[in-house]
Amino acid sequence: MSFTAEVKDELSRVEAPSPVAELAQLSALVRICGTLSFHGSGRYSIRVATETGAVARTVIKLTHKLFDLQTSLTVRRSVLHKTRNYLIEIPEQEGLDRDLVRMGILAPGRGLASGVPAALVATAAARSAYVRGAFMAGGFIADPRGEFHLEIAVTGEDYASDLVTLVGALGASARLNRRRGAFAIYLKSYDDVSTLLRGMGALRTARFVDVARAKKSVKNDVNRRVNAEMANQARSTGAAVEQLELIERAEHAPGLSALPPALREFCRVRRANPELSLAALGEMLDPPASKSAMYHRVLRLQAIVEEAEGNAEKDERP
Repeated sequence: MSFTAEVKDELSRVEAPSPVAELAQLSALVRICGTLSFHGSGRYSIRVATETGAVARTVIKLTHKLFDLQTSLTVRRSVLHKTRNYLIEIPEQEGLDRDLVRMGILAPGRGLASGVPAALVATAAARSAYVRGAFMAGGFIADPRGEFHLEIAVTGEDYASDLVTLVGALGASARLNRRRGAFAIYLKSYDDVSTLLRGMGALRTARFVDVARAKKSVKNDVNRRVNAEMANQARSTGAAVEQLELIERAEHAPGLSALPPALREFCRVRRANPELSLAALGEMLDPPASKSAMYHRVLRLQAIVEEAEGNAEKDERP
C-alpha cells in the first residue's frame, strides 16, 4: 500500500461528529471523483470512480446513511497497473435531484455549483470534513522520509480557490497551481502539511510526519557538520602543502639555519606533521602558540624567502 493510500485509509476511519459534517465530506468526495450525467428534467445519475478502497467504502457508507440511495459497486483489476478500480454507480432514482442540491453539487435553478457552497461548510467540523473528503478523493502525499509535499487535484478555478480558503481555515497555508486545465492545491512546508493532517483528523500520520521531520533535521545537521569538517580539512591540507613547498624554498634561500628560532621550529614541526592544521601545530610547541601566531610565522617565513630569492636573482644578473 502506498503512503497516500495509508493516509486515506486512516481518514476513512475518522468519524464525522454530525450529519452536517458527514454531508460535507460526501459532497467533496462526489464533487472531485464523481461524474454527473443528465437524463432530462430533474433526472440524473452519478458514477464515482476511485482506485482506493477506503474512498469507495466511505462514499457508499455515507450515501446510504444520509440518503438511503440505491447504489451498485463494480471492482475491476487493472492488469497493466496491477491495481483495483472501484466504480460506484448511483442510478437515476426518485429524489436524487434534491439530494444533489443538499450535497451542494447542484445549485437550484443554476445547474452545477461552481464553488463550495458556504452553507455546507458553515461549522468548523464541516470544514474539516469537507477538506478530508477532498483529500480522500483527489489527494496525494509523498513519503516524508523523501522529498515531501501534499496536493489535492481538482477542476474548476472557483472551486479550487474555495478549497484553498478551507485549507487556510484549518490553519495551513496552500498555494494554487494550474496543471493542464486542472488545478492543484499544493503544500510543501512540513508545518503546513502536519497542521492540515491534524485538521483533517489524520493524527497518526501527523505524528509520523513530525518524527520523520525531526530525523531528517538531525541527519541534515550531521551532514552539514561532516561537509564543513571535510571542507576545513581540505583547506588545511592544501595550506599544509603550500607551507611545505615554502619550507623547501627556504632551504635554498636563505637556508633554514639562517632563520629566526621561532621560524626554524615552525619548519621542523610542519615537516614532522604535514597532516595537522596550524592550530594543532601551535599546540605542539613549547610554549604553545595560537593559530593566529602560527599564521603570522608563515607570513614572516614567506617574506624572508621572497626577499632572499629576490636578492639571489640580483646577484646572478651580469
